[in-house]
Amino acid sequence: MANKYTNLCIAVTGLNANDNPGPGMAVIRSLKECFGDDLRIIGLSYESLEPGIYLKELVNKTYQIPYPTEGTAALIERLTYINQQENLDLVIPNFDSELFNFIKIAPQLKQMGIASYLPTQQQLALRDKVHLKDFGTRHSFYVPADHKLYTADDLQKAAAEFSFPMVIKGKFYEAYIVYTMDQALKAFHQLNATWGTPVIAQQHIRGNEINIAALGDGQGNNVSIVAMRKLYITDKGKAWAGVTIKDDNLTQLANSFALATNWKGGYEMEIMSTAEGHLYILEINPRFPAWVYLTAAAGQNQPAALAKMALGEAIEPYTDYQAGKLFVRYSWDHIADIADFQQISAFGEL
Repeated sequence: MANKYTNLCIAVTGLNANDNPGPGMAVIRSLKECFGDDLRIIGLSYESLEPGIYLKELVNKTYQIPYPTEGTAALIERLTYINQQENLDLVIPNFDSELFNFIKIAPQLKQMGIASYLPTQQQLALRDKVHLKDFGTRHSFYVPADHKLYTADDLQKAAAEFSFPMVIKGKFYEAYIVYTMDQALKAFHQLNATWGTPVIAQQHIRGNEINIAALGDGQGNNVSIVAMRKLYITDKGKAWAGVTIKDDNLTQLANSFALATNWKGGYEMEIMSTAEGHLYILEINPRFPAWVYLTAAAGQNQPAALAKMALGEAIEPYTDYQAGKLFVRYSWDHIADIADFQQISAFGEL
């Protein structure tokens, strides 16, 4: 371990670990694996029941932060206070919905001595679900056709074009494969209530689901690319088990994306590989996936590489990883004290 990384303090969001887990705990495990027990992890939470708050062997202290809808002023004020207590070296946000604010305040954080490693607002917008089809057309990527849904009536046009089944997606999260208009309407109203409009209707592509976790250097290159095939998928479409695979076409696709966008930071490509051999990009998530610990297990620790790059170290791109590494997600009951819940709820710190 290089001495320059002693007493490192890193703040991480995304501490939820339910059936639709955030990436935070996987990012923390990866960081701990690289930097050891000397690393101090500060959890940044939105809710009082995010499991990471209570996993004290992984998270040293947690602070609640304001919801993204409260804007940048509230966030910078809270982070200023947290930094006074903790002297943060780096912050790694892990939710799509909070990235806009974190990118906006990155220069202020830098002045406070807090590093980050994030895409630009332009890069963030390019791969937005609303713009993905246009982006794909411009750069000759396969992307399913889509319709932006602002009202329930818009579903009729989408159904006429795509027929069933089709996929109904929230602006930030969640996706449902629907087979009838009733199911489509239910999904639309549910996603609209949770994430607002537009809700996206997307053409349903049949094939094998593959995800790619990657880390872009902001100069058009990837430092790391690890591909995983989903083996077990929840009703929310989340991978509950998966195995690392190697395929030059997947590597080439991720490299083409990095080149087209100059992406900086972690990202995930959700791919459908069809019988005809086409790789359709279903989504590009602008942060590490919840399964990112698999990258560390396979030999390319992406969160650790991001941390080192954010702190100014030049990282040589990884060239290989282990295929056949399997992850299986599991649920278990972590026991905490109600006093801890009351503490974080009342004072926003634990």
